[in-house]
Amino acid sequence: RTILKYVISLILLVVSIYFTINGIDFKKLYQAILGIDYFWVLVPLPVVLLSHLMRAIRWKLLLSPFHKATSIINLFSATMVGYLFNNVSPRGGELVRPYIYSKREKISYSSTFATILVERILDLFTLGILIAVVLAWNSDKIIKAFPADTNPMKLVIISVLILVVMFLAVYPPTIKIFLEKVVKPISEKVYIKLVDLFDKFRQGFAIIKRPSKYARLAVESLFIWILYALPLYLLFFAFNFQNTYALGIEDALLLVIVSGIGVTIAPTPGAIGVYHYLVTTALVQLYGIYIETGFAYATVAHAAFYLIELLFGGLFFIHVNISKIPS
Repeated sequence: RTILKYVISLILLVVSIYFTINGIDFKKLYQAILGIDYFWVLVPLPVVLLSHLMRAIRWKLLLSPFHKATSIINLFSATMVGYLFNNVSPRGGELVRPYIYSKREKISYSSTFATILVERILDLFTLGILIAVVLAWNSDKIIKAFPADTNPMKLVIISVLILVVMFLAVYPPTIKIFLEKVVKPISEKVYIKLVDLFDKFRQGFAIIKRPSKYARLAVESLFIWILYALPLYLLFFAFNFQNTYALGIEDALLLVIVSGIGVTIAPTPGAIGVYHYLVTTALVQLYGIYIETGFAYATVAHAAFYLIELLFGGLFFIHVNISKIPS
């Protein structure tokens, strides 16, 4: 399964890079890179870091029913190390992040991992809402933002199906029925161990039973996505898009939605290739931006996120030193 995952990711990476650079004039690309105002490349970096900090703050809320986190820095460091591993192995950080935090805080890994699943469900739900808003606001725009012969509604449906499958797969009654009907008749001993593991896992979903927290979760989830869009908006100034093409924050949010759908459905290490292809295509299709300039923008935008994750994820990884985390 691991080999298959890497093979699929590698294929996606190569294909998306090929389609992205196909037809690019590298002399024009070089000129586009030279024309960048690099001051505006640096300005978004603190916002990128803030978006990750906001994710750690929301994670604290998800953990709150069974664990009272006292240190945001522990949550933040585990989050950044998780991003570091995502840049090496697709979704690998989602296993590493709860491992580091659970060992550090001496709490159940199963419960902690369950909160990551809840987090992904929240992200997909928020993304779905944003897509619905954009479709209602300007359906033609989002349709044109995707590559030719690609129906964005199909991608939305696939995203919703992923959300439903994820929820049903981890929904406590589903697991309980499976354990009682399938595992228990085979082995009572294994059944008892899995029930104990399941009880710990179910703790991670406790936030769902607290409607009083829904409003805060909604605000924090929306804020995270806004913080994803803000750096892209600030990067418009590096390329003078705000004057030349009248691009605003709503256009940056559209880029976040387009890339978010693609990365969710077709993840590659660090979203390399897929991100570049979708953002470049959206800029070309929507605003008539030259493909070389669009690719330069996508590359700089991706690098801003990527370098922050590598730098801080690497520093926290050295600081945490997984091999010395108490078992």
